[in-house]
Amino acid sequence: MSEQTRIEVNCTTGVVTEHILTAQEIAERDQQAAAWAEEQAIREAAEAAKAVAKASAEAKLAALGLTTEEIAAL
Repeated sequence: MSEQTRIEVNCTTGVVTEHILTAQEIAERDQQAAAWAEEQAIREAAEAAKAVAKASAEAKLAALGLTTEEIAAL
């Protein structure tokens, strides 16, 4: 397996430096990636639940006789 690196760019001087990651840095990066993926899954589940609730509410309003335009106006 090839070495994993990070690139550092000094915006003032324009100097680009490549650093080889340590085992600890790789572990931290992997941990951060896993945490981000978990948070993203939670956000997506919340958005899906909100969409289901909205569709349910719209169906109930339609069952009461409201038109799609009236429902959209709410």
